[in-house]
Amino acid sequence: MPAGGVDAELGDAQLGDAQLADAQLGDGRFFARTGPHSLEAVAAAAAGEIRGACGPLLGVAPLQTAGPHHVSFLDNRRYIDALAASRAGAVIVHPDLAARVPPGAAAIVTSQPYVGWARVAALFHPPAPANPGIHPSAVVEPGAVVDPSAQIGPHAVIGAGARIGARTVIGPSAVIGAAVQIGADCRIGALVSISHAIVGDRVAMLPGVRVGQEGFGFAQTPQGFLSVPQLGLVRIGDDVDIGANTTIDRGSAHDTVIGAGTRIDNLVQIAHNVQVGRCCVIIALAGISGSVVLEDFVTIAGQVGIAGHLRVGTKARVGAQAGVISDIPPGVSYIGSPAEPAKDAFRAIAALRKLARRPTLRPDATE
Repeated sequence: MPAGGVDAELGDAQLGDAQLADAQLGDGRFFARTGPHSLEAVAAAAAGEIRGACGPLLGVAPLQTAGPHHVSFLDNRRYIDALAASRAGAVIVHPDLAARVPPGAAAIVTSQPYVGWARVAALFHPPAPANPGIHPSAVVEPGAVVDPSAQIGPHAVIGAGARIGARTVIGPSAVIGAAVQIGADCRIGALVSISHAIVGDRVAMLPGVRVGQEGFGFAQTPQGFLSVPQLGLVRIGDDVDIGANTTIDRGSAHDTVIGAGTRIDNLVQIAHNVQVGRCCVIIALAGISGSVVLEDFVTIAGQVGIAGHLRVGTKARVGAQAGVISDIPPGVSYIGSPAEPAKDAFRAIAALRKLARRPTLRPDATE
């Protein structure tokens, strides 16, 4: 909160105790806060057009709980009733719904309300900046290069020859292996381990992520299994988010690659030599076997399993719990196990249900 407090910023628009309590969305013990912000500043962040007026805004809130000093949003017609009853000071809406904003509230009109909401929420609650410096308990081995603006947390280990970029935060007990490169403005969570990797800018890894460990590669001999050296790297592009406890193996003969802008959920396994394109979405508990190629803008839903050496085409979508055992062409939706085109799967389900409703063909059959 800026110096001077809420009342000083609002001038004559004094707030009662209840309103002040409502204003503290995003618990200040955990989330950084800026503001108040003017309606004009909020609309600029949302890239929206203002219709109506309201006073300074203190924060963001859902339609159901927003008060006169909050900004909310509507991106789903199912919540029209909540919009009509909302006390929000401003609402981010699509042009088609601008007329439904209640009297007394300002409409911030944009063709992408949810995008606008994301930007406005970030305006009020920006990521905490790095606190430059190396904690006394951290270990930085000889030859490592840590940018002076980076933050190295307690008990973190930075291996020999590693490079940590500007304003990057390395969390408590994280281990950054020898020669690893991490770009600028990254957020590496507690207990993350990274080896054999080149990481771009603005990459986030939540606690427990493992990047660069040996892939699952072995040869079978009469005497048992023989491990195959895993000689590739992991290359992670810019603006990638990786969820908690996800594992990404380094390549064996080729590098494992995660394309720029990709979002990976918690508890995902990505095996050696996998190539993930730009702006893919991989949801929790998915497992991607070795040497799979995901082209750009692919969506992999929760608990999907993909067999090795397959290709999933650009903008393809794979439904939850699908088992993928063959290539998937671009732009189609697959579901089921084994996975098949969604239209075929739904047709088969309809036929099976129709068959189940038919009377028995055996006249002597009994229940």
